[in-house]
Amino acid sequence: MYCDELDHVQAHKVSRNFKKNQSLFLEGASPRGVYCINEGMVKLFQRGDEGKEQIIRIAKAGEIVGFKSLFNEIPYQVTAETLEESNICFIGKEDFLDMMDANPILRKAVIKELSHELSDREDFITNMSQKSVRERLAFTFIILQKIYVKEPINLSREDLANFVGTATETLIRLLKDFKEEGIIEVHTRKISILNKEKLLFIAGK
Repeated sequence: MYCDELDHVQAHKVSRNFKKNQSLFLEGASPRGVYCINEGMVKLFQRGDEGKEQIIRIAKAGEIVGFKSLFNEIPYQVTAETLEESNICFIGKEDFLDMMDANPILRKAVIKELSHELSDREDFITNMSQKSVRERLAFTFIILQKIYVKEPINLSREDLANFVGTATETLIRLLKDFKEEGIIEVHTRKISILNKEKLLFIAGK
């Protein structure tokens, strides 16, 4: 769901600046409200038994995070943490639920987004569980290109590995392969997609 759905509730928003790698909320905590990203990016992830992150989603400016658990009245299923310096507004639980009751457009948007997110999550889990690491990396690049649009993908190797669900060493080897095959271009940590068609083929799309 996007922040423009809440443009008419400025009085209920409290904006603040977040540093890189700062948490918005933690997995297992009770939801206190929702977070609207004005500037920056946020990763949503779960931790495995050994503490390794599995990134589920990356939210960008204009998107809202945290409303799923609030709406379903369950603890957060993921941890949300900034990937870069960000400006994020917070809307408290009671204010958000009151807006849901009073605004049918907002209520419809929430239901639509919940349905969309469920479908995306199923697709993500299917792809990550049934594909090889090479295929998963190609699939991840397709997702990230939609997020970064025309900008280079700008993630640490560790975060990228945690999104793909592999070891950082394995990711680095695959990045070298993709670069040699002319699929991507690498500038330090920034990655540009050169051949989307080949990515789609590798990912089985």
